[in-house]
Amino acid sequence: MKKYIAEFIGTLVLVLFGTGIAVVSGGDLVATSLAFGLAIVAMAYAIGDISGCHVNPAVSLAMLISKKMDAKEFVYYVISQVLGAIVGTAILFAILKGTNMGTEALGANGYDALSATNISLMGALITEIVLTFVFVYTILGVTSDKKYAPVAGVVIGLTLTFVHLLGINLTGTSVNPARSLAPALFLGGEALKQLWVFVVAPLVGAALSACVYHFLNEEK
Repeated sequence: MKKYIAEFIGTLVLVLFGTGIAVVSGGDLVATSLAFGLAIVAMAYAIGDISGCHVNPAVSLAMLISKKMDAKEFVYYVISQVLGAIVGTAILFAILKGTNMGTEALGANGYDALSATNISLMGALITEIVLTFVFVYTILGVTSDKKYAPVAGVVIGLTLTFVHLLGINLTGTSVNPARSLAPALFLGGEALKQLWVFVVAPLVGAALSACVYHFLNEEK
């Protein structure tokens, strides 16, 4: 039970601070990228020893494919992550209601008119698959050997920052279905209609990364 509570808290923190800073900074590229990355660094060292700090269904899927968790555990992880993301967005919504900023922007992902660069549907799919592949591939590598444990949280956090620097102005950067689901649920409308892209693409990217990682490392 402790690991599921840890995943709930970790995802809540990631979504609240990542999307929250995106909103209050007006979508500042560096500030938002650092917010997501630093949230992962903080949570990696806070809950990493409890749950592994997946805080992302795509990461958990890669761990399932890698046989580092079973199907039942995967389901509970995803439920915990989704609930944490929803509560994180609810807290942000409540905070924003007390400001003059409004609640029209909650850090939702999107393409076409919901993208800062009007990226197409195909462009959004490719972007999210590639960014998630890089992010999850790094996680698989840095968690493969205990000797990397002291720096794993920093490496993973910096990689999340790295992929956000490319993705924010394209899709808003998801690489995490739970992170995308929560704002879309609160905003509804077009954000909710486009949500499937930011669920499917990260899961595809994560699955590909797990398969490629194990193909390249199976003899090691």
